[in-house]
Amino acid sequence: MQRKKLEPAECANSIAQALKKGVFLTTKAGDKVNSMVIGWGHTGRIWNRQVFVVYVRKSRFTRELLDQNPEFTVNIPVNGYSREAYAICGSKSGRDMDKIHEAGLTLADPEVISVPAIKEFPLTLECRVLYRQEQDASRLPEEIQGQFYAAEPDDHIAYFGEIVSAYLIEE
Repeated sequence: MQRKKLEPAECANSIAQALKKGVFLTTKAGDKVNSMVIGWGHTGRIWNRQVFVVYVRKSRFTRELLDQNPEFTVNIPVNGYSREAYAICGSKSGRDMDKIHEAGLTLADPEVISVPAIKEFPLTLECRVLYRQEQDASRLPEEIQGQFYAAEPDDHIAYFGEIVSAYLIEE
């Protein structure tokens, strides 16, 4: 499997566009690999480093894995979307099933960290958590609280992941 190295800043617009439909956040702790669909996140520069910031609700299985192993990959589709993979990884819990297997996804060995990439979503950021910040949704404007936290009063945790490798998986 070939990889084309990328500069994270050069991918920022592509990643921002892909987030509108959703990208995959993949985590691993022990022998458990889990991927979830995310629509919130951003790339940028902070502390003189390229980072991807992801927001994960406290109740998610992904959060449990991130707290055990503070590394993650962000996997971005470039040649279309698999509706089945989005349906499974966007609505099921990794506590209850092996979402990678059920969605028919192929894991690819990482370059730097312990968390694999996903071959079917080849634009990959490998990230190591530098900092995490728990959110206090009660401090948000009421409009945002009502829109995002009324049905599911479950705050997010922001994970600031240093991008330690960025690449495109090529066949």
